[in-house]
Amino acid sequence: MNIVQTSNAPAAIGPYSQGVVVNNLFYSSGQIPLTPEGVMVEWDIQAQTHQVFKNLKAVLEAAGASLETVVKATVFIKNMDEFAQLNEVYAEYFSVHKPARSTVEVARLPKDALVEIEVVALVK
Repeated sequence: MNIVQTSNAPAAIGPYSQGVVVNNLFYSSGQIPLTPEGVMVEWDIQAQTHQVFKNLKAVLEAAGASLETVVKATVFIKNMDEFAQLNEVYAEYFSVHKPARSTVEVARLPKDALVEIEVVALVK
């Protein structure tokens, strides 16, 4: 098992790693819309989703993977009424390659984020 760590994404805010690689699969921890410096982006679902994808791209790259190798995404959203706006941004990052996905509405996310996404990807 290899632990993935990059300064291009926010540090873990608890006792966990940004991700791990096991048997050529990368498992990310959930990414919320913090900048690498730990600052929460503005309170808009689309802006927050873009930041989450910036973070995901950074940890995927550190693992030797990419958005194109993602096989499964799990999306946690605070308000399902914002599902369409989230999907608009999500489709920008997964326009041709469309991994399997689950989306779950939750009562609360870390740092009161509006969205959190975790992925499983093949390592190149």
